[in-house]
Amino acid sequence: MTYCVGLCLKDGLVFLSDTRTNAGVDQIGTFRKMSLFQKDKDRFFTLMSAGNLAITQAVKEILLQGQLLNGKNLWNVESSHDAAVVIGDAIKQVYDRDHKALEKAGIDFNCNLIFGGQIKDERPRLFNIYSAGNFIEATPETCYFQIGESKYGKPILDRVITFDTPLNLATKCALISMDSTLNSNISVGLPLDLLVYEKNSLQASKLVTMDESNPYFQMIHQLWGEKLRAAFNSIAEPS
Repeated sequence: MTYCVGLCLKDGLVFLSDTRTNAGVDQIGTFRKMSLFQKDKDRFFTLMSAGNLAITQAVKEILLQGQLLNGKNLWNVESSHDAAVVIGDAIKQVYDRDHKALEKAGIDFNCNLIFGGQIKDERPRLFNIYSAGNFIEATPETCYFQIGESKYGKPILDRVITFDTPLNLATKCALISMDSTLNSNISVGLPLDLLVYEKNSLQASKLVTMDESNPYFQMIHQLWGEKLRAAFNSIAEPS
């Protein structure tokens, strides 16, 4: 399993993903779920994936090589919406190639993606792309998406995140969301990939990999647990 969260805010974008894959207790591995697509001073995109690893890797390879049958790719589209269409088409291309063999083997076609970024002269945008290749876009009212094991990390996002949340606070909130997930589900695991994108920069403002030795994430893990217990203990007991 995996957990990825992407946020589209007034000042930019935040992306956070774990790196664990789990095909059973004897087959746990580490694979990066975050991919970057950048063309200097023109466009910057980030893609995070959950689902069947072979399928998501096949989709990424088509995108990296620009191998869509219709000739479109992430480098020649004119809008982020059209880039999301390209990714949806890549998913459909993999499905057309592989679905019969997958069905014969009893394997579901499972591919869920968070995709976001900015093309020059356009605002930052964020999309949730499904296994069918269709997608939805984040709005100021619904400004974040989760894929994978999302339920443990959702409450803090719902309580804290708004479209106007500053990037540094949104980053902290995303990391607490991830810590809550790590604490409750062993199928999500370190290290983490974190990317922060400031609006109109067309480059990553922060790109870091965090493992168990990262002092900031250690601090979040310790303090969040302590503060939750303190808040719980401060609430009056029912009469």
